[in-house]
Parts: sequence; structure tokens; C-alpha cells
Amino acid sequence: METIYFLGIDISKKKLDSALTIDGRQFHEVQIENRTKAIMALVRDLKKKISSLGNLVVCVEHTGVYGMPLLDVLVRNNIKICVYAAMQIKKSLGITRGKNDRIDAMRIAQYAFKNKEDLVFWKPQRECLQKMKALLVTRERLVKTRVQLEVPIAECNEFIGPSIRKEMTTYCRQAINAIQKDIIRIEKAIDELVKTDAQICQQRDIATSVPGIGNIVALNMIVSTNEFTKISEPKQFACYCGVAPFEHRSGSSIRGKTRVSKMANMTLKRLLHLAAMSAIRYNEELQTFYFRKVKSGKNKMSVLNAVRNKLISRVFACIKNQRKYEKIYQNALA
Repeated sequence: METIYFLGIDISKKKLDSALTIDGRQFHEVQIENRTKAIMALVRDLKKKISSLGNLVVCVEHTGVYGMPLLDVLVRNNIKICVYAAMQIKKSLGITRGKNDRIDAMRIAQYAFKNKEDLVFWKPQRECLQKMKALLVTRERLVKTRVQLEVPIAECNEFIGPSIRKEMTTYCRQAINAIQKDIIRIEKAIDELVKTDAQICQQRDIATSVPGIGNIVALNMIVSTNEFTKISEPKQFACYCGVAPFEHRSGSSIRGKTRVSKMANMTLKRLLHLAAMSAIRYNEELQTFYFRKVKSGKNKMSVLNAVRNKLISRVFACIKNQRKYEKIYQNALA
């Protein structure tokens, strides 16, 4: 039987702490710089210690851009990679005390060893999707910055004297205009990128055919689901976005309300909220549904959340059937 090696790596901005194990108890620890040359040297050292890199599983926590050099080297060497949320690994360990980078690396390796039968291996997104994600993230930051500048000015109209308000507006207006121009340029770059990729273009067109789903919402859904392959079920995506309701009950003493979880992709949750607001305003069917439920006594936010789930279900159904949304759908077999 082949020996499987599990390498846990704790990633920080300047260094990587690694712990190699085959039994989850004994570890070989190495600390290196978080630089491509140092990571390549680590891989060469692993080749000497391990008979084949095919018997190695590397497990890391999701750390955003800090982990990109490591993942790039591992992919080029065809090494199996698992990327998990830090919270998932932490909660799986039970009660723990103390924390540092060295201990974290060992705990990540232990997690991979204990869950070796259920590990899900990570695959890099296509380069086009990576570019799309970077553009969408940059756009989101610019929009937030613009709002931070615009809202205080608008709120001051009724409470601050005209001369002071005019001075505040003068100082901020140039920055707001510059940010708006950058947002327009990024949106043009996003549109050009979509046109160059047939797969993304097709999925974008299908998703935006659902009333309420706009261009930015559709592209964020495509990127976050890795073109609807990483997440292929609407309920799973609703949970990921924080719009799936969960019960909070236990025995006879705990009778909490059914509510959504805060562990979610908050950017997508906000975008879906805006999509639902647009849908109940301009789509007659969903508008009727919303007001009927509110009139019957349902909480407004609860009904709005139901609209968000309806939008998600419609997008996933359209993607699955590879056809645009139709108000009156007739099955092809019928």
C-alpha cells in the first residue's frame, strides 16, 4: 500500500510554515519565505524525501492573494491541493488552546490526515475567470469608495450651512468624478472580456434573461460558482450567499426564529438583495407575489428573501437547461 504524505502549510504575507506527516502525530517542520524561489526549493526538497509527488497532498487555508505564489508552483508540479476556509479547519479540531504559525501548520496537516477520505481537491480557475474576478473586485471597491464620499454630502444638505456644504462638495467632487470614470472604464473592460469568451458570454446572457438579474450580478454568480461547476445546486448557492433560512430550535427551551446565517459571501448577498428589489419593482409576477405575502402578514424581509431564492432557482434552472428564461415555460417533451 502506498504511503500518503500530508503537508499542512500556514500562509502569511512574508513566510510559509509547513508541517509534513504520514500519521497525524509526528511532523517534519520547515519554514520558508513566501517567495516563488523558496517554494520551488521546498518542492525540490520534498522530491528527495518522498518517492513520488503523486503521493503528496498539500492542505492550506484560503488566504487570498498571499497564497497565489504557492498555488502556482504546486499546480505546475501536478501536486494535489486542498483549500479550505480557516473556520472549517478550526471548528473541526474541537477545543484547542494556543495559536501560532507553527502550530497552525500542524493542525492543518492533522485536518488533512483525519479527513483523507473526504478531501476535495482544488483546481485553478481558467485565466479568463481569474481576470474577471480581479475586475469585479476592483469595481466593488471603487463603488464602495464612491458611496463613502457621496452619502455624507447628501446627508449634510439639511444640517450644514450652504457655504460649508459647498466647500465640502468642492473638495470631494473631483475625487467622485475620477472614481466614476474608473468604474466606467472597468465596466467596459469587463464587457470586452466577456465578448472574448464564448462560455462566459453564453452563461451571462442566460442568467440576465431572468428578470431582476443584471450584468454584474450574473458575472459574480459565474465567477463564484466557477461557471456553475463548483456549485451546481440552487440550495447550495443560497447557503453560500447567506439567503437560505435555517431553524434555531432545541428541546423545549430554545424556540428561536428561522433565519439566515451570517457566514456567507456578503458581496453576493448584497447584490442579490438589490436584484430582488429591482424584481419586485419591475416584474409584475414577483411584485404580485411580494405584496400578496406581505398583505397576508408575512415579514417584509422574509418575503424579500423568498424572492432572492426564487431568482437563484430560476438562474440555476436556466443554466442547467441551457436556455433563456421564459415566463410561460413549456417543456420540450410536452
